[in-house]
Amino acid sequence: MKKDIDFGTVEGISVAVATTPNESGVDAWNVYLLNNNPFPIENVLVSSKGYGILDGEEVKTSMLRHMFELVEAKSFVQIEPIDPAIFHINNEYWVSYYIERQIYDKKFVFVPESITQDNLIEISMLNMQGVLHS
Repeated sequence: MKKDIDFGTVEGISVAVATTPNESGVDAWNVYLLNNNPFPIENVLVSSKGYGILDGEEVKTSMLRHMFELVEAKSFVQIEPIDPAIFHINNEYWVSYYIERQIYDKKFVFVPESITQDNLIEISMLNMQGVLHS
């Protein structure tokens, strides 16, 4: 008899879009996965894509996939750079990972125009300003 996969409740995991000036003094934007838990997460898969409507036309970005073998407790990894030109569409990050033999799964969506200067907060783990999605 086939057993259904049990997708656990995701806690202590966040996705952030944060900015820091690059060597030229221009803001560089990156997406980060934060593990606020007191234990590591393993076999982390992140798929990202953008989608929405611009000037009445449907817009889609390529889907990208990222794999991290381990994200240590109370730490973060950079998922990918992000271009501010796509802040006007939905930016989706689907995160799946394991804790021991249990799989966890959650979708984080930054809705259009949510990544703005007005929404920036200090993200202490990153020591950067950004928009945090938990």
